[in-house]
Amino acid sequence: MAEPFGLVAELTYRCPLACAYCSNPVELSRYRDELSTGQWQRVLAEAAGLGVLQCHFSGGEPLLRRDLADLVASAHDLGLYTNLVTSAVGLSRPRAEQLHAAGLDHVQISLQADEPALSDRIAGTASFARKIEAARVVKELGWPLTLNVVLHRGNIGRIPEIVACAQELAADRLELANTQYYGWAWRNRAALLPSRAQLDHAEEELRAARAGAGLDIRYVLPDYYSRYPKPCMGGWGARQLIVTPGGDVLPCLAAHTLGLPRASVHEAALAAIWAESPVFQRFRGTSWMPDPCRGCERREIDFGGCRCQAFQLTGDAARADPVCHLSPDHRLITEAVAEAGKRGAAEPLAVRPHR
Repeated sequence: MAEPFGLVAELTYRCPLACAYCSNPVELSRYRDELSTGQWQRVLAEAAGLGVLQCHFSGGEPLLRRDLADLVASAHDLGLYTNLVTSAVGLSRPRAEQLHAAGLDHVQISLQADEPALSDRIAGTASFARKIEAARVVKELGWPLTLNVVLHRGNIGRIPEIVACAQELAADRLELANTQYYGWAWRNRAALLPSRAQLDHAEEELRAARAGAGLDIRYVLPDYYSRYPKPCMGGWGARQLIVTPGGDVLPCLAAHTLGLPRASVHEAALAAIWAESPVFQRFRGTSWMPDPCRGCERREIDFGGCRCQAFQLTGDAARADPVCHLSPDHRLITEAVAEAGKRGAAEPLAVRPHR
């Protein structure tokens, strides 16, 4: 069993945005009790002792934690590389300067689109102007800047404009990640899943936009259009661990949906949770796999795909990910894709979550 490489510290699920693809838990009332500053500092120290090298401060919106700079400073003092994953709403210059002084290494800002009206509609609130201003502050302070745009049928037709926006902001990296269908995204899948025609056109535009773009562009294909599934988090319980606002420890961002035994920093140290807890052991490695995964030559490449996606689609987390063309449940994917092809490209987004 290898040591974990990264910690995702989900400081809070509170957020000023209301994106229809949000992967945070749907029932947010269960997550009102958040770890204190001291408890988070203990988690960070235990993570560093376990071998973690990177800490991603995420949420929700981590800027809503008043102690964010203190937590960044603690992680920095422990030798962790720190990344702020933020909507940038609330990233004023004074707040940015405070985080810079605390030792923050990197900033990742989410954009919903390249222009105000569409971006604000997708985000559910007027936020585009603040995001652009914050991105400029990030570059002025000398941080590396990653822009992350979650793609769906409402914005996937604007790849060239999104790339141009990233260039204008002097971003170092642009992540174009198609929606993963968990949480609110699952509830809104009918309004979010692009058609094959939309996807093909977007990929053609992406190839053209990459030429001479001058920045690192990472593109994540929608699972539903892949022949094989992606390896979940580099393998279940293999490289990453997630600590939720209330202290639960998970192998992936959506593992709370599976009904597995709970592991919490209130009850055990991170090292014991990583090595011994049922939630990390359940799908670690390959011995748990059913056919066709058990005999597949890709079993140590994609690890059977995403357990949360398998559960979401079939009700059984141990089944082969239906995304795989070899899965006995693959028809669930082909049916969803066929239905997406019947809907209009400009179909409005479904009901958004409220924070």
